[in-house]
Amino acid sequence: MSAHTYKLIELVGSSSIGTDDAIRNAIAKAARTVKHMDWFEVVETRGHIVNGEVAHYQVTIKVGFRIED
Repeated sequence: MSAHTYKLIELVGSSSIGTDDAIRNAIAKAARTVKHMDWFEVVETRGHIVNGEVAHYQVTIKVGFRIED
C-alpha cells in the first residue's frame, strides 16, 4: 500500500428522490473540479417535510481526495 496524504472537504447533496441520490449528486458535482477523490463518509442526514411528506433529502458528507505529489 502506498503512502498517500489526503485532504478532506465537506459537501451537502440534496435530492427529492432519496439519500443515495443526494450523495451521488454531491459527488458528481464535486468531481467536475476536484481530482483524485477516493472515499466519502456520511456525517449527517436530514430532510425537508411538506404537507406531512418528505419533500427533499439532504446529506452531509466528508470526501477525501489525494494530494498530488
